[in-house]
Amino acid sequence: MKHYGKFYIDGAWVDSTGPRVQELVDPTTGSVFATVAMGEIEDVNLAVAAARRAFVDYSRSSIETRYELIGRIIHAYEKRADDFSMAIAQEVGIPRSARAQVAGPVEHMKVARELLKKYPFESRMGDTIIRREPLGVCALISPWNWPIQTTVIKLIYALAAGCTVVSKASINSPVSAVLLGEVLEEAGVPKGVFNLVNGSGRVIGEALSNHPDVDMISFTGSTGAGQQVGESAARSIKRVCLELGGKSANIVLQDADLEKAARWNVQRCFFNAGQSCHAPSRMLVHESQIEALIPYLVDEVNKFRLGDPRDLATTMGPVVSQTQFDSIQRHIQSAIDEGARLVVGGTGRPEGLEQGFFTRPTVFVDVAPNMTISREEIFGPVLAVVPYATETEALEIANDSPYGLGGYVFSGDRRKGYEFASGLRAGRVCFNGAATNSITPMGGYKQSGIGRSMGAFGLEEYLEIKSVYGFEAEAVGLPELFA
Repeated sequence: MKHYGKFYIDGAWVDSTGPRVQELVDPTTGSVFATVAMGEIEDVNLAVAAARRAFVDYSRSSIETRYELIGRIIHAYEKRADDFSMAIAQEVGIPRSARAQVAGPVEHMKVARELLKKYPFESRMGDTIIRREPLGVCALISPWNWPIQTTVIKLIYALAAGCTVVSKASINSPVSAVLLGEVLEEAGVPKGVFNLVNGSGRVIGEALSNHPDVDMISFTGSTGAGQQVGESAARSIKRVCLELGGKSANIVLQDADLEKAARWNVQRCFFNAGQSCHAPSRMLVHESQIEALIPYLVDEVNKFRLGDPRDLATTMGPVVSQTQFDSIQRHIQSAIDEGARLVVGGTGRPEGLEQGFFTRPTVFVDVAPNMTISREEIFGPVLAVVPYATETEALEIANDSPYGLGGYVFSGDRRKGYEFASGLRAGRVCFNGAATNSITPMGGYKQSGIGRSMGAFGLEEYLEIKSVYGFEAEAVGLPELFA
């Protein structure tokens, strides 16, 4: 059995300072496949100190140097694509057929690299120079549901900005984190610029959030954990960027293509076995169209092929853990108990999949807005179809949530759809199933987070703004900021 016992600190793979080890369970079989070292506070101290030393030189590196570095990272990453695909299939059950999980990070790295060519790190406002400078040492805490992409987005914009980092992956996905460390080592990331420590959020996450030499925390995870990170970071006045939970609504207006809306909603909601914070897990449909909708939903659910995520024919793997499986089962049972109508799926494992953490893709209709599955983030393949009587009521139901991460609207009238989208309190809204991209910002309203990632807005999370007076900025040829 393989043991992942080393962390990447100050340009070298080193042993943990403590003895603790955790077993890694393959969610497809429920059996242990490896062990990983669990870091201690002293490991965090060593990693932060290395990042602080490296920041002195790396923060002054040229744009050209960072551009070339990102190019080398892309090249090294692409050579390991199959390794990443196999790793996340084994450690978190993500099907190898979900190519976006491995291919997506390349696109994000390319966007960050090209942004370096045109981003105004120096500009002017009248006779004042406006400088955007690297923020400092950044702690990056990533989740298991998008274990590579989330880490890459944080990391690549930090490096583009000139920051140094200490990275902590979820303890459910440390293998892909180690692979990413190997990629960065091969790419020649300068000593101390990137550091990796595996371990629990209770120890490593808390230590990073409290550390006086960490300037910024970028965290993706549950709202509850994000609250704890924010509270800890506030003690030393750190900047925080938080992408937290979601309970996104897809509002299907009466003039929409009902079949298209239904099939798209099932595929988007159940992608990654529903373990996505942007999943449209609430589908709001006019009360007169519910019965017409059901056959499309059931047919689309039945298209999923559940099985071993290492099999390229599999389109839905297991959920990540026994804990996650149990939580999903409780939510499905709560919907049954509270009177929602089950149209496909239900409690228990799918037929023929008696081991591992497989759960049945499930759809309920006639779900009231106050039911548990309407209110809580389930993080599994469970869709709640909520009827509405008027568009005004639909908007009220959609916004009646502590979350505000994503929103979706289907309509045959683009103007009406745009007006409705404008009323949604969410950070990203898609019309008629439109795809998102790697250039525009991602983030949430309300308890779904603080700050933005990706593109120019994501880069700015890792930059400080400085006003410099007395240098006759116009004379040195800088562009006017708001010209």
